[in-house]
Amino acid sequence: MSIHRTPPRLRNSAASAALLLALTGAASYGLATPTPAHAATAVLQSETSVLAGGAKVESEHAGYTGTGYVGGYTDANKGTASTSHTVSSAHAGTGSAKIRYANGTGSAKTLTLSVNGAASRQVTLPATSGWTGWGTVDVPVTFAQGVNTLTLAFTANDSGNINLDHVTATTPDAPGSTDPSLREAESATLTGGAVVEREHAGYTGTGYVGGLTDGNKGRASLATSVSSTYAGAGSVTIRYANGTGSAKTLTLTAGGTATQVTLSATSGWTGWSTVDVPVTFAQGVNTLTLAFTANDSGNVNVDHLKATTPTGPSDPGGPGTPDPSGVGATLPFTTYEAEAGTARGAAVGPDRTYLTVASEASGRQAVKLSQTGDYVEVTLTKPANAVNLRYSLPDSSDGRGIDATLSAYADGKALPDLRLTSRYAWVYGAYPYTNNPGEGQGHRFFDETRTDFGQTLPAGTVLRLQKDAGDTASSYTIDLIEAEETGAAGTLPSGYVSARDLGVAPNDNQDDTTALSTALNTAKSQGKGLFLPAGTYNISDHVNLTGVKLRGAGVWHTVLRGTGLKGGLFGRGGTSIVEDLMIDGQNTVRDDAGGHAAIEGDFGTGSVIRNIWIQHTKVGLWISGPTTGLKASDLRIRDTYADGVNLHGAVRDTTVSHSSIRGTGDDALAMWSDGAAVTGSAFRNNTVQLPTLANGAAVYGGSGNSVENNLISDTVVAAAGITVSTRFGEPFSGTTTVSGNLLRRTGSMEVNWNSKLGALWVYADRYDITQPVVLTDNTVEDSTYSGLLLSWQKQVSDLRVDGLTINRTGHHGIEGNVAGKGTFSDTKVTATASAPLNITGGFTVQRGSGNSGW
Repeated sequence: MSIHRTPPRLRNSAASAALLLALTGAASYGLATPTPAHAATAVLQSETSVLAGGAKVESEHAGYTGTGYVGGYTDANKGTASTSHTVSSAHAGTGSAKIRYANGTGSAKTLTLSVNGAASRQVTLPATSGWTGWGTVDVPVTFAQGVNTLTLAFTANDSGNINLDHVTATTPDAPGSTDPSLREAESATLTGGAVVEREHAGYTGTGYVGGLTDGNKGRASLATSVSSTYAGAGSVTIRYANGTGSAKTLTLTAGGTATQVTLSATSGWTGWSTVDVPVTFAQGVNTLTLAFTANDSGNVNVDHLKATTPTGPSDPGGPGTPDPSGVGATLPFTTYEAEAGTARGAAVGPDRTYLTVASEASGRQAVKLSQTGDYVEVTLTKPANAVNLRYSLPDSSDGRGIDATLSAYADGKALPDLRLTSRYAWVYGAYPYTNNPGEGQGHRFFDETRTDFGQTLPAGTVLRLQKDAGDTASSYTIDLIEAEETGAAGTLPSGYVSARDLGVAPNDNQDDTTALSTALNTAKSQGKGLFLPAGTYNISDHVNLTGVKLRGAGVWHTVLRGTGLKGGLFGRGGTSIVEDLMIDGQNTVRDDAGGHAAIEGDFGTGSVIRNIWIQHTKVGLWISGPTTGLKASDLRIRDTYADGVNLHGAVRDTTVSHSSIRGTGDDALAMWSDGAAVTGSAFRNNTVQLPTLANGAAVYGGSGNSVENNLISDTVVAAAGITVSTRFGEPFSGTTTVSGNLLRRTGSMEVNWNSKLGALWVYADRYDITQPVVLTDNTVEDSTYSGLLLSWQKQVSDLRVDGLTINRTGHHGIEGNVAGKGTFSDTKVTATASAPLNITGGFTVQRGSGNSGW
């Protein structure tokens, strides 16, 4: 079965670079006719250049200049094909290369332009009208004095599959700046009447841009591009002259956000000044456009733009960043990404390709320690006495995993070793996967372990994890460290009886299943709850809960340890309260029939599940009807083999909130109206990371349910960030709301269907979706494929989209192949690799106000 059809044409790989859009021009007010700059221009015919790696001269398609064009940029030559041109520049400085090409594939493609074998940038080449339709893209270039080599290559990170006609190189006519952050306005792409001028002294480079005059209001603009190593906050400094005597405005668009900039009057037309504009940069190529819009007063001259980009991945939007207020869970730990620390080791990623280690790492990056003495170190920003480490070790040849230590140091002083294992990682073959390495397709690379150091490390401590001679694994891939203060173990609270007093002792290596069930019933008969003092309790089957209270001494202190595939808490009806403990299973493979969930069953009316840490079980929470009014919060669910949370069947008015869910083997959060509707329930303010299969959050049928204010990142395969779907369960019978969510690096390939899933996915599969689906105030950042996908063979007849922001996609902004209709207001789309809007199947788009970019 497929989700949506791809037309019979070459499919593009996920292009990560933003489109290099045209830069618009700057104005002069009341000036004489401008004199054009005299930069040197050379047309470099590709068929006479140096060809390598399968690139070849062709003449099949008409419309080329010269005697032919260069083809051979095909998938068979990915990573090898290139064309090299040489051009001489009289001066060092900024110029441009205008690439003339044909792209009849129907979607944007990329090549990489390098200059003199060093400076390089990925260039996006939008689709043209066909193979005889030729287009051009301008790329800023910093030239050296003398001979320069410009190489256009189909690298391993490009999608290629274009034909190349020629490159027009414009070199500087006077010495210019080689500051990579400075963009001379005269070297930008000018449109709408913006022109290069040199009448007024004091400019940098070879001139300035005028033409931003009243006659060009609403049209004149200049555009350039700047590359940022990291995503996050920075600024753009505009150098300008405003001799009008009063403040004027232009509009700067950067990272998809438009800002009206006030340019105060200067001392005259030879008096130059600067203004700084805050900008949020995307990782990779960013387009900067300075325009005289219909809402501006213009009438200034522009000398140059200088970009200050983020200096590290801890800047806003990068891994390890504090998340926006009101989105995601409130968490008790501080996260330190390995790649943001100091390391001696090998960088892993970034890469989103399925079955690569990086694709399952937070932020798609990690650090690999392979040699004795390799390390990762971070500086603690808050006191901590314990850490939880997300890591990957190699598997053993029989698939059972290996055990190894990893050394730890605080300011150079040894801490207790971390004890690691790969027995809970690594699965193989086809779904639902096995532990047999011979079946290939290994994945589920990461596991997590926690260590209490027995001492509090103050803020400012340098914490180092290091592969020493006694650390015997061949490699250690470090993803992230979570550090916190555990607090003291809880003591017997009022209204509870201690399990010790009822004959249940921790740490005795006995099977405590029956004793715990008996103790719970005894405590209930006394009108009390059961308290589990600090320690480990072994369970080999369900511990039944029927209107009881069960409390531990804290998630770092009381542990229920499963046996094999089994061991968990089972609700049998009635109002129960479960809090302050860990459930750590021993599942090493998914077994839907034989494995146990950590917590499952019917929880009656008004139950509470709070402050529970769950790891290595089949499922975290599997809640069945007729549960009503359950409040589940402050959960940590890690490395389950199937879902994190599943509200299954006739569950009503249930909320899962402020929980951290990572590394699940199926949907992290799911509402499944299987046999009966889930109604009035919500997933609210959760942080979801890296489900290794399926979605961050999914609503399969039901009525009145919502997914609100969640932070979801890094979905891996067969996954959207959030889906509203009739793939499973009953049809929708009421409104479904998806509101206020932030989705980062979500969406993925469904490898079984060869289909590209969007960050937001509304999927009418088994049934029509005739009830309202309301998407409000959601943000999609850096989607692997389309930002919003509507599919497939049924209809979506009442979609309501308001306040959707889509910034950077590897495919379309909004994509659909479905019947029905939807209304869109305040929907903003920027930096898409393919067309911002691609709708087929008869879906009607009804546009409201405030839309842009599509």
